[in-house]
Amino acid sequence: MKKALVIGASGGVGRAVVAELRGRGVEVTTLSRSEDGLDVTDERSVAAALDGVDDDMDLVFVATGALTCTRDTPEKQLGDLGADELLAQVSLNALGPALVLKHWKSRIPRKERFVFAALSARVGSIGDNGLGGWYSYRTSKAALNALLHGAAVELGRTHKHAIVTCLHPGTVATRFTEDYPDHDKVTPEEAAKNLVDVIDGLDPAQTGQFFDYAAKPIQW
Repeated sequence: MKKALVIGASGGVGRAVVAELRGRGVEVTTLSRSEDGLDVTDERSVAAALDGVDDDMDLVFVATGALTCTRDTPEKQLGDLGADELLAQVSLNALGPALVLKHWKSRIPRKERFVFAALSARVGSIGDNGLGGWYSYRTSKAALNALLHGAAVELGRTHKHAIVTCLHPGTVATRFTEDYPDHDKVTPEEAAKNLVDVIDGLDPAQTGQFFDYAAKPIQW
């Protein structure tokens, strides 16, 4: 891997992924809302931001997302569910990365390895959901998984060396997870190393799949 674009590079995981890639000698271009005004929920903003980026990337990594958008904590029960939060979550966590892929598609090489990776979450797995709750966040990540899996199928017909993947980083110690002391957490730096290791090890035959930080498949 020689060149990478990291979107959401100002966040905890995104910043760490940038540092990890640069530490491995990768030339990294970054985009974020706080530093570049990129709004991944606005297609015009996505198109304009990507227009200023070189075409020859080996990796596009999308690290944008949020645990909540319009409320302080995820929903614990159906009575907490509301349209504003659900739609905001889907727009940011699912539509955003899909729009990036949509506007990068024409630049994906047909004869060389290329990876498009986006941060998902194990709670987006329907089959693994034994606890319930977190309706909007779970739904948005399940939607992201569905969008990227579908895109992988489409791209696989014409781009035989392209890999599209959803990645679960584990519970990363950031400001979003401060209130979850019962979870085993990893530092952003540990998460970034694990994620880049997974990306480096992926084969085109694995496109469209959902992996955790140890490269273990997660059920949909």
